[in-house]
Amino acid sequence: MDPKGKEAMTAAIRSFRLPRYEEIPNVGLYLEQTTTYLAEYLSPLRDVTITASMISNYVKMGLVASPIKKRYSREQIAYLMFIAVIKTVLSMEDIRLFLELQRRTYDCPVAYEYFRSELENVLRYVFGIKDEVDNVGVDSTDEKIMLRNTIITVAHKVYVDQCFLELRQMEEEKGHV
Repeated sequence: MDPKGKEAMTAAIRSFRLPRYEEIPNVGLYLEQTTTYLAEYLSPLRDVTITASMISNYVKMGLVASPIKKRYSREQIAYLMFIAVIKTVLSMEDIRLFLELQRRTYDCPVAYEYFRSELENVLRYVFGIKDEVDNVGVDSTDEKIMLRNTIITVAHKVYVDQCFLELRQMEEEKGHV
């Protein structure tokens, strides 16, 4: 792979950061505002996307609570951030089970903070920005181990997708010479 392409790939991940739970707006965002907010944070992951219709479907499926007066709260946005990332490697049924498990074991702020920290941690490791994965959290429950492994899968998928994107771009450049 071209060194410039590799550097471009890692630059986006190096600066990637999801908002902390308390940084997520709690004023209530309308659907389009929620979609834009999520897209801004998730854009460095390229194929991790979410649309207004996806959000509406997640509400209909009961994965996320219905908006109040058409506005999405901090907790709903945190769940949507999680779903947007995890849906790249899990089925909707598995996501439903995951969320049920999470709701029985950790409250949303704790679960989201672990997810956010672990995603940033593992992405930086997979992209070669750091040499080892940090221990995140204070316990090693089965739920956390399962989440970590899911996040590792997401991180590897993001890496492979970006490698293939870079390879396609290199092939296109060769074709235009």
